[in-house]
Amino acid sequence: MNILVTGGCGYVGSILVPTLIRSGYKVLVIDTEWFGNYLKPSPNLRFIRKPFNEILISELRNIDAVIHLANIANDPSVELMPTFSWETNVLHTAQLLDLCKKSGSVKKFIYASSGSVYGVKSELHVTEELSLVPISTYNKTKMSAERVCLSYSNFFDVYCVRPATVCGLSPRMRFDVVVNMFVLQAFLNKKITVLGGDQIRPNIHIEDMASVYLYLVSSVSVPTGVYNAGFENLSVFDIANQVSSVVEAEIEVSDSNDPRSYRQDSSKLLSIGFKPLKSVRIGINEIAEALKNGRVFDDEKWHSVSWMKKMKIGISL
Repeated sequence: MNILVTGGCGYVGSILVPTLIRSGYKVLVIDTEWFGNYLKPSPNLRFIRKPFNEILISELRNIDAVIHLANIANDPSVELMPTFSWETNVLHTAQLLDLCKKSGSVKKFIYASSGSVYGVKSELHVTEELSLVPISTYNKTKMSAERVCLSYSNFFDVYCVRPATVCGLSPRMRFDVVVNMFVLQAFLNKKITVLGGDQIRPNIHIEDMASVYLYLVSSVSVPTGVYNAGFENLSVFDIANQVSSVVEAEIEVSDSNDPRSYRQDSSKLLSIGFKPLKSVRIGINEIAEALKNGRVFDDEKWHSVSWMKKMKIGISL
């Protein structure tokens, strides 16, 4: 099977692509390389450096499945350039879907949405059936793109995955997601800054995240539709406590203007046979050990907003 991964050089893509190759798939990665390319060469890996809205229909002729990761990710990055984000996350996704339809070869389209589309929920079990109340522009682009994706369900199998906040090590590291950020703060400053703290956030280890996409690609009988992907619902303060138990650090609490809080229920994903293997605690330990032995270190590239500002990505000045 031939698989196209858009954004395959990103945080999750840099773990997913090698996972797919080890599983015997041939992979085409299309990525802008904004944050570099850390994928190791392989006879089963082909790479094209360009934005996914420049994909040619000829490049899709032999593609059996698409895993669409490429987007402007997280709230601060989208707020930096909202118009560009709407174009990238929604309009260009619609264009890609239309090309997939015209190609005649694509059988599966897997879209990386976001669990944040739920907004603020008080329910103990936030399932896929609950209404979406996106708060930020980023959340709204994800919800809109989901609806566009699902409108193509008559042409190929469509899976919209709503990931929790991802944590853990990647060759293309990110230190602007909560677990990873707290480990870095504890390691560098012996202090963790918690904004609010009571907000409940679902979490998923990056290797489990890659495994979800692999599972959907490889399974032949998984019903199409929307799937939550998050297995540990923790308050932000609980995450800080877990980190400080691994890397000793003071926890400093400040007010937050981010009200997002919800408990993601991934029973639907578990019911089709998927089994997560790693936890937040494992991710914390892995990052702490990598920082300690120098395998990973703080770098401006691992902070999306500051790097996009520096590189003037999508910004009209």
